[in-house]
Amino acid sequence: MSQQTNARRPAASHENRMTLGTIKSSLRVMPDRILLVGVEGIGKTTFGACAPSPIFLPTEDGVSHLDVQAFPIPKSYEDALGAVDTLTTNDHGFKTLVIDTLDALEPLIAAAVCKRNQWESPETPGYGKGWVAVTAEWRTFLLALDRLRAAKGMEIILLAHSTLRTVTNPSGPDYSRYEGKLNKGALALVKEWTDVNLFAIHEETVSKIKGEMKSKVTTSGRRVIHTERGAAWDAKNRHNLPPTLALDYSEYAAARDANRVASPEALEAEANALVAEWAPTPEEAAKFQPVFQAAKGDARALARVVDRLKTKVAEKAPKESA
Repeated sequence: MSQQTNARRPAASHENRMTLGTIKSSLRVMPDRILLVGVEGIGKTTFGACAPSPIFLPTEDGVSHLDVQAFPIPKSYEDALGAVDTLTTNDHGFKTLVIDTLDALEPLIAAAVCKRNQWESPETPGYGKGWVAVTAEWRTFLLALDRLRAAKGMEIILLAHSTLRTVTNPSGPDYSRYEGKLNKGALALVKEWTDVNLFAIHEETVSKIKGEMKSKVTTSGRRVIHTERGAAWDAKNRHNLPPTLALDYSEYAAARDANRVASPEALEAEANALVAEWAPTPEEAAKFQPVFQAAKGDARALARVVDRLKTKVAEKAPKESA
């Protein structure tokens, strides 16, 4: 028993980096990784063009109608990786990378994998093994995007066309739903990697026709993005967004920022500015300082302090204007 226990322990020469002194808050405000899937012509490219200082990697001719900065259309997977590497290793003013579209990038990835393995197509090895290899290469590409995001603080927006697929429903009849136009393994990987999955479509209303078994569909003309999963589409978000938003980057960003907890440093700076605006009496300051000091380094506690300070400032304003 003692021999088995010792075997599970790390070697004595191994330095344990996981000490109590290394524990810290995991909260960091990082740029979003967004997947936007949508029907043809809905406005996915325009959504990306309205993001902060965008640079496009257009894998198809989808940006010619917009005045945006863009790389040439890549002729190979190596070209696509080269564009990401250029942004990672060079100084520039871009804040968002928009890849338009993933479904046009996938054939380039598949071609590179087939060339490496001397396959005619991903179907050559049989039993789905070729597509497993393609999905593995997608993981390499996403890691390159993560390096870019960490090095330059860039937001990543991935655009994809939608397709209808049949869903096997274990609890009832099978049904169709919109999904991204990628192989299933790659789509699952990308959805897991991203922070926000959005689905864009024209807003429609289905209503019964009086006296008939049929229904009619009415389109409002409004273009919307769904942020939560539904029977007809897949979506998710980590920002507590409303279920439906207009297909407009500024509306998305406003809804995201309204629910995002800022960094402790940003909240502390905001609190200091509010204290200066509040201008407390010595007695008020004496009561407030211990609360402020106890909250430092804790984003959620500082957010509560900021809310209290905003109330103090609002309460003082009418007295000064009276």
